Amino acid sequence: MSPRNTPSPVLLRCDWMVRDQSWRMVLGKRNKQDQLSGCCIEGGLSSSGKTGTMTAALLEQYRERIRTELDRVVDFWLKFSHDNEHGGYFNCLGKDGKVYDELKYVWLQGRQVWMYSRLYRTTERFHKPEILEAAKSGAAFLQKFARVQGSSGLGKCAFCLTRDGRAVKVQRTIFSECFYVMAMDELSRITQDKEMQADAESLMDRLIFWVQTDSSELGRPQLPGDPPVNSMAVPMMLLCLVDQLTEGRTDVAEKYKDLSEWCVERILQHIQRDGKAILENVTLNGKELPGCQGRVQNPGHALEAGWFLLQYAQKKGDVQLQKTAVDKFMEIPFHTGWDKQHGGLFYFLDVDGHCPTQLEWNMKLWWPHCEALIAYLMAYSHSKEPVLLDRFKQIYDYTFRHFSDEEHGEWFGYLSRQGEVVLDFKGGPFKGFFHVPRCLYMCEKLLDGLLERQDS
Repeated sequence: MSPRNTPSPVLLRCDWMVRDQSWRMVLGKRNKQDQLSGCCIEGGLSSSGKTGTMTAALLEQYRERIRTELDRVVDFWLKFSHDNEHGGYFNCLGKDGKVYDELKYVWLQGRQVWMYSRLYRTTERFHKPEILEAAKSGAAFLQKFARVQGSSGLGKCAFCLTRDGRAVKVQRTIFSECFYVMAMDELSRITQDKEMQADAESLMDRLIFWVQTDSSELGRPQLPGDPPVNSMAVPMMLLCLVDQLTEGRTDVAEKYKDLSEWCVERILQHIQRDGKAILENVTLNGKELPGCQGRVQNPGHALEAGWFLLQYAQKKGDVQLQKTAVDKFMEIPFHTGWDKQHGGLFYFLDVDGHCPTQLEWNMKLWWPHCEALIAYLMAYSHSKEPVLLDRFKQIYDYTFRHFSDEEHGEWFGYLSRQGEVVLDFKGGPFKGFFHVPRCLYMCEKLLDGLLERQDS
């Protein structure tokens, strides 16, 4: 995992790299030219952004590439992932689409149902019978097998199942349930299945109970030396679910109004170090935690939180929250997380410059780059600030150069620090039909909007 041709020890390298980034952030006095240093912008934008916005022709080029890439990704999963014997989807696919493990991961099954359903419902070229049937197949498999029988009836969802639906493992987290909710709600919007929608909302209410009232059903004992923690993933995920469940439903929006405000408050607690750092874990009252757990930064997660907050703030008309979403949850993790030597976003960092304890800390993973693309294109679409489009261009160039597989389709997920493919499978326990197609789908929609406004 260590960079090639680097003679210094790893601890010194980690310390130098992150202290250098921290120094730049703490200084806090960079002018616009400093902010843009290192961004090699081609195709119509200067590195300072002085020439204004990108031309419509270049935006159209982006849209065409992204649209083509989305079609190739969808085709890959339609061709290789469907289990026509037992239902649901194979998640573990090699670089050429061959199945290398038959275990089915519930959160990935739910994500795939949601993605198929969203594409079918909102994008004309995906309004095809085979995509709807694929979504229905996955949903039927989930409804039949995902929920594990507990002492008081159906309880948690399994984390993974055998090919024919027998539970293998249950995690003590909420994420399998979250994507079950997303899947059922999105598909029910197409089929008008009220029982399926009620199933989603019922499990959503259990999630809220587990998070806000009593987590004992998750099976994680509360040990005296392990106080409760505000992990950013939890309020982020619940805010995402609120957005899903409330679309076009004023009564449901009113029901979850307090929850959405609670989620935003919890996410904002992760702004630490006098506004100069986003930390992944904090105490329940928003204070910094001691040790490695408290110092960890996940740039991709912060960027994803950024566009969640921006989307929420735009709907609410909250100008200050929109500014916070961009300035704190996009610009800070981008500046601290971008590898100035090799390009790409680091997976983890330590806010104090210690070498992160996560072995994969300096790898470049697909999903942080997906979230960064969405974040900056959404931010640019809202404000038209040229610097935000510069960021998008920088991330886009790295992402399409290193992750996209021109030969077999889909994207590689795991690169070395230098940008070389380390793990060449296309699907696994943590990578499925979600981050890549969601990114491409959302970027295409954002570019549609930008180009329509330019034509009007």
